[in-house]
Amino acid sequence: MAKKITRDEAWEILTKYNKEPFHLRHAETVEGAMRYFAKELGYGEDEEFWGNVGLLHDVDFEMYPEEHCIKCQEIMKEHDLEEPLIHAVASHGYGICCDIEPIHEMEKVLFAVDELTGLIGAAALMRPSKSVQDMELKSIKKKFKDKAFAAGCDRDVIRKGAERLGWELDDLMVRTLEAMKSDPRN
Repeated sequence: MAKKITRDEAWEILTKYNKEPFHLRHAETVEGAMRYFAKELGYGEDEEFWGNVGLLHDVDFEMYPEEHCIKCQEIMKEHDLEEPLIHAVASHGYGICCDIEPIHEMEKVLFAVDELTGLIGAAALMRPSKSVQDMELKSIKKKFKDKAFAAGCDRDVIRKGAERLGWELDDLMVRTLEAMKSDPRN
């Protein structure tokens, strides 16, 4: 029978397939953002689930980049994880590398913030503080418009994510920045 997992169990699975500090840090950043949004959007009782989805969202990316969001489903089934977790994790690749559509609000948040946290994180590294704590919306917007900056962060995915949520792009940026600021690791 498929099971719910703790954060420690999710971390153990993540680190079985990921060793690069950059990938692990990105997983923790997305986890933190997802936990923030769970509370912010009224799903506080599901905070651990939202966080685990964020933590595991790229579980397959380091070892299987060509099968991203496909291989993760196999990995999670091998670990007997529950179907809602598997669906949520795979759905962040909708229209990019898989056909599992983000349906639940949590899945839409993951789809929207995955690339955006990467862009904001890259922008933070350019700051003297190396932190998001003193960052403002205008800094993110400037970097967002510069297609050469953090070129791996797909701006169209970020835009589509905001649309899926029914949010303005600026609102998504501000809220994601606040989510990242709420995590002292950022």
